[in-house]
Amino acid sequence: MGDFLIIGGGIAGISAAARLSQLGGVTVLEGEEALGYHASGRSAACYLAAYGKPAVRALNEASADYLHHANGGVLSPRGQMLLARAGEESPFEHEIATYGLREFTLDEARAIVPILNPASVARAAFTPDVHDLDTDRFLQDFAREARGNGARIVTRAMVTAIAREAGRWRVTAGDEVFEAETLVNAAGAWADLVAERAGVPPKGIRPFRRSMARLPAPGGHDVSGWPFIEGVGEAWYAKPDAGKLIVSPAEEDPQPPHDAFADDMVLAEGLARYEEMVTEPVTRVEGNWAGLRSFAPDRVLVIGRDPAQPAFVWAAGQGGYGFQTAAAASQLLADLLAGRPPELDAATVAALSPERFA
Repeated sequence: MGDFLIIGGGIAGISAAARLSQLGGVTVLEGEEALGYHASGRSAACYLAAYGKPAVRALNEASADYLHHANGGVLSPRGQMLLARAGEESPFEHEIATYGLREFTLDEARAIVPILNPASVARAAFTPDVHDLDTDRFLQDFAREARGNGARIVTRAMVTAIAREAGRWRVTAGDEVFEAETLVNAAGAWADLVAERAGVPPKGIRPFRRSMARLPAPGGHDVSGWPFIEGVGEAWYAKPDAGKLIVSPAEEDPQPPHDAFADDMVLAEGLARYEEMVTEPVTRVEGNWAGLRSFAPDRVLVIGRDPAQPAFVWAAGQGGYGFQTAAAASQLLADLLAGRPPELDAATVAALSPERFA
């Protein structure tokens, strides 16, 4: 079936490597010292099947069986709680209908999360159908499969030049030149820059920063059984993590591609929104970080051959859906490159295709 050169060692690139290694030779180029260094290593790590636009949801749902069962599964129960203040009734009701939540009384909600502030939480809803996702294990499972099929994964391989010569791609990374018949762009925040270097029209994929703070367990509570907690309109969210609580302002601030870091003011504003809804004040932040979530203009992933250059393949625009869509997205990519009928329906495949930007 030929050979494949994949730029990007996040979950998009490594899942693609595992699938494509069944079709031919694969080389993955990752500019950083480790896989999953950028967005993939900074994810909130949840599986929410109802999250995203219809084509994204189709990928979520098509990934569910793999996430639950492949290699023993990478999901564990978490649940989701939605909180609203007074005056947020309309968006609250829209969200519980959209995401299939069941409204709780405040007493029921406080029985699960005892720090909720009755003076500010006006309404609450819950669903058990949200899961934690073991991102490192998921990434390493795909990497193990790719290597087992002979794939070469090269770190510290920052791409500096891309050329098309005699029907093959020549990609310079460090002191080495790599060649392949097909180039797969899984470069995340750098996806449009990779396309431009390859002489392929960019798709308008833009990175947006999202910040996180790690807090001690509020009030010394055991937070391990608490759900993913979110304010209406994704104004903030909180999630248990290794005995601590991570809180995000859930911002989407456009940024150039870079090694992202949290903005102190944005983080403080998000923590204040969280703090308003709970009885335990934020007294200490143990750490913070940020990642770049990269979206196409329609906020749907871009998967498939470029119409202007079919030997250039997109696996980009994952936004906040990269891990929960990776199983189905990588399978779709392999189906398209192998010339097999995709398992996804034709409308979803068209909605994901780069041809929609032609």
